[in-house]
Amino acid sequence: MKRAATLSALVCLLAVTAAAPASPDAARRPEGRPDRHHGSLLDTVPKKGVLRVCTTGDYAPFTKLDPADGTYSGVDIKMARDLAKSLEAKPRFTATTWANLTKDVAAGRCDIGVGGVSITLPRARQVYFSEPTREDGKTPIVRCADKEKFGEGALADIDKPGTTVVVNPGGTNEQFARANIKQATIKLHPENTTIFQEIVEGRADVMMTDASETLYQSKIHPELCALHPDEPFTFSEKAYATPRGDDEFKEYVDQFVHLATHDGTYARYEDEWMK
Repeated sequence: MKRAATLSALVCLLAVTAAAPASPDAARRPEGRPDRHHGSLLDTVPKKGVLRVCTTGDYAPFTKLDPADGTYSGVDIKMARDLAKSLEAKPRFTATTWANLTKDVAAGRCDIGVGGVSITLPRARQVYFSEPTREDGKTPIVRCADKEKFGEGALADIDKPGTTVVVNPGGTNEQFARANIKQATIKLHPENTTIFQEIVEGRADVMMTDASETLYQSKIHPELCALHPDEPFTFSEKAYATPRGDDEFKEYVDQFVHLATHDGTYARYEDEWMK
């Protein structure tokens, strides 16, 4: 009888233990989500004192690399410096390409990707995107002397035999051109920093890129004119790329962007380049 009572009590104890949550935190976490608190970049970046930032350096006004001294400048470079400072860290900029930017973030080669990065669904399968910094969209830029040739800048006015559309490979500009240009010639130019000179010097006629970039390029190249930058062909948003799974870090970056885009900080940085 004593043995039976002991076994009965043990069975009851095991049943109660199995039914109880492992810890109060485990009971509050959604099913299937790991406890990432101690592994979040929100904690590790301040401890290390370094925020690793991937950027292409070839997309002014958002990111620009000075080859002479290796320094970066641009709207999103300033934002990255502010983000690092808010985390009691210093930014460490790492060069990447448009084809590899989100891959580098996903692989852990950097903590965040910045520099005029457009949100796309294929990219969103690799990384989280922060709250958007601005709206944008594809629009043409041409030589001002050729504005009448392209009428109102509709795709039908551009996609004609004899027109050369220049694009930089590996990003959304090439994707848009290949999806919409069927009769004009598409010319790949690998250097995003010199691509607009192809239009200035007559080796290409049009580039379709983000309206923000056309405004900046028409400012530094008076020979070039942006066509309907206020009414682009497409809708897109720019944001910062963070690693998938690190919800705490993403939420922090969201709050950082939200404050900067509502207190005038981001607009002030843009004005320095576009006005």
